[in-house]
Amino acid sequence: MRSKNLFIDPGRCIGCQACVAACRECDSHRGRSMIHLDYVDMGNSSAAMPTVCMHCSDPVAPCAQVCPVDAIPVGPDGVVGTASAELCIGCGNCVHACPFGVPKLDVAEMLQYKCDLCYDRSSQGLLPMCASVCPTDALFYGTYEELLEKRPSAEAVDVFEFGEQAIITGNAVVAPAGRNDAIPGGYSVWSEMDQDPT
Repeated sequence: MRSKNLFIDPGRCIGCQACVAACRECDSHRGRSMIHLDYVDMGNSSAAMPTVCMHCSDPVAPCAQVCPVDAIPVGPDGVVGTASAELCIGCGNCVHACPFGVPKLDVAEMLQYKCDLCYDRSSQGLLPMCASVCPTDALFYGTYEELLEKRPSAEAVDVFEFGEQAIITGNAVVAPAGRNDAIPGGYSVWSEMDQDPT
């Protein structure tokens, strides 16, 4: 697995859309944004939630598992790529399999698109485009230790329960310490690892 992850902190998101614009500028995205900014209660609140691929690790990427032509690559570092244009048949299985609603199907191209963590950048040690422009660090790219240095009271939620199935993700949502119950069905593998067994 990779040493750095994307930490999404909805409490810091101001809905400015800088991440969406920057994602569009990533060299590998060809002018298409792979991040979605969802407004939680539009008209009543300015609260927003950036939605990016969570790069599921256990089980490995449900989107890739259901692809009948193996068009969705999963790298050795756990980064789940967008569908290969040469292989994707536009069946939409990945769209329906993702519990986070991330992959989108371009019906004109019959091709799936999703966040690939700006792999052309992040694999070279650079920040993903969204994290490089976020003015409030609502999208923070780094290690869990670096996150805690900046926000000692944060907890990274990287396990999400959907019915009876739990999915461990490569990216995480940030919740206040001790409040991972604020994310329904969510809890943290990192916080469990941090506990002293003695």
